Amino acid sequence: MTRGHAEASKVEAASAGTDGKAVTDTKTEARDEAEATRSGTGDTAKAGDVATRGEKDGEDAGDPWTAFGPAPDPVLTRPRRAVRAVGRFVVHEWTLAAVASLALAVLMTWPTLRYPRYTLPQDYWDPSLQSWQLAWSGHILLTDPGQLWSSNTFFPEPWSFAFSDTLLGYAPAGMIGAGPEDALLRYNIMFVLAHALATFGAYALARQLGAGRIGGAVAGASYAYAPWLLAQAGHLHILSNGGIPLALAMLARGHGWSLRHGYRPRRRHAGWAFAGWVVAAWQLSLGFGIGLPFAYLLAGVVLVSAVVWFVRRRRVKRPFGRRLFLADLLGGLVFAAVGAALAVPYFKVAELHPNAARTLGDIQLYSPPASGFFTAPAESRIWGGLHEGARAALPWHPEMTLLPGFVLYALAAGGLFFSVWRVRHRLFLLAGVLVTMALAMGTRFLDGRFTYVPLFEHLPGWNGLRTPGRMMLWTTLLLGLLAAGAVTAFCARVRELAAERVPPWPGPWLRLATLVPLLLVVVEGLNVTPHPVVPRQPAVMRTVDGPMLVLPSSQNLDQPVMLWSTDRFQRMVNGGSGFTPDSQAQAREATVSFPDFASVDYLRRRGVKNVVVLRDRLAGTPWEGMLDRPVDGLGVTREEVGDAVVYRL
Repeated sequence: MTRGHAEASKVEAASAGTDGKAVTDTKTEARDEAEATRSGTGDTAKAGDVATRGEKDGEDAGDPWTAFGPAPDPVLTRPRRAVRAVGRFVVHEWTLAAVASLALAVLMTWPTLRYPRYTLPQDYWDPSLQSWQLAWSGHILLTDPGQLWSSNTFFPEPWSFAFSDTLLGYAPAGMIGAGPEDALLRYNIMFVLAHALATFGAYALARQLGAGRIGGAVAGASYAYAPWLLAQAGHLHILSNGGIPLALAMLARGHGWSLRHGYRPRRRHAGWAFAGWVVAAWQLSLGFGIGLPFAYLLAGVVLVSAVVWFVRRRRVKRPFGRRLFLADLLGGLVFAAVGAALAVPYFKVAELHPNAARTLGDIQLYSPPASGFFTAPAESRIWGGLHEGARAALPWHPEMTLLPGFVLYALAAGGLFFSVWRVRHRLFLLAGVLVTMALAMGTRFLDGRFTYVPLFEHLPGWNGLRTPGRMMLWTTLLLGLLAAGAVTAFCARVRELAAERVPPWPGPWLRLATLVPLLLVVVEGLNVTPHPVVPRQPAVMRTVDGPMLVLPSSQNLDQPVMLWSTDRFQRMVNGGSGFTPDSQAQAREATVSFPDFASVDYLRRRGVKNVVVLRDRLAGTPWEGMLDRPVDGLGVTREEVGDAVVYRL
């Protein structure tokens, strides 16, 4: 139908019931206008453009209401479109959430970035080891990737990089810089970024499940800054947990599912699902300490999804969709391939070093009592001093102070009765909290017969986890989701009260009230974590070649030595990990009498060329007094290098 006919029809309908002459005149005008529109010209073809403008002017004149119509959208140039796109990105929720997470991480971990080249959070034992891990992975992937798992430490042991969690996913950061100071700077930056990612990941998960912005912020802050995590400040592989909630959020987004709204097929997105699997694989590459339970959780989710598909296949055509199914298949294969490739070195280590295996006795040693769930570590600014007596009653308080936060407990308890989640979902979350708490108690809950021990005995790799208390990570996440539901419902109620106001806008006190839960969670996560200065690298570590042995040697003393080797990565007998290889124990025992014929002969047979003795570390060790022993007749030369003595075998 032409424009003229359409307008004529409208005029006829509007003019029903008027006199015939008016109707006839209107029809005539409409036919004339239609003819002018079809012809596209005025009186002559030469004046086509003028006629067209005149026709438009005529239309405007015939309908005066067009003056009040919306102006046409301006045609934006490419630079203006780019500026507008950048502006939308800057003010987008996820951009603001990322920036806020990063800013909060800097503040909550302060003074980590005050002297990042000289200090480490909590102590300089395990953080020195992990600083070396980041440096080694980046260095060897750039120079000789085939030797990744045979590191420069624990000489001459193979697969030595797999003696503990590797943080391999941070290898790209390890490719930047060289030497101990850059290694410390790299570690401290990743330490802060790990907290930021944990906050952002838990926020994204809560939002995807249906929580509001403030509820999501509560979930993010409580997950990243739970008081119990302050005792783990020296374990970057435990703090690097943000990939877990982020991957779950991406997978839920890709499958169009949320806790609040259920399954919405139209919101499925194969790209998000595949990205979720990739993030999950990256999280697994940071270590099996927390990655292994995550892998088993994903396996359980896949199993449940397969059952759902089987049940619904007759009622719903392709409940997952072909593209989503392929994304899950490819993503799952990527995740499985990464997990299998990472597991091979650890199975090799277990085969070569039977003493590396954990026993139920080890699990019992680290299993916390129920009181640990209400005890904060010494690093907590709010509760540390108040809980000193409770910590003293714990057999090994660094791994048994498991308080997720009293504020979080209260908000989660409120979320059981007042929440945006359905009742059955609240009960599922509560069940998850109770189950993970029972697992976190290890053998302390019914001797672990129905909880931790079956997993330890039957699930591959689970017997490598010696600290059950780290299951508290899942308890904290589930408590945060319960709290997010309660806070979201509270904010919704505030909006309802605000709608009753005139004008309908919340006053400052109402707005402030919605932030109180978030502020309380953040305050309870404040810390007094020490940041000791790391011992400076001895000059001898920059000149002596390997294979070498640095004395004195022990688990803790060797970890800074590993850090000092990041200039040249000389091969060395020294090394610190979750267990002590028999060969290293033998080397320490054989060199207590160094230098003598037996010890020198032993080291030569091991392929060691140089022995470095650090004077300032000898006091109180089995090697004290060794510098007074002669080297005559041993074929050994002795050289003073700064505060160290070098024996060349």
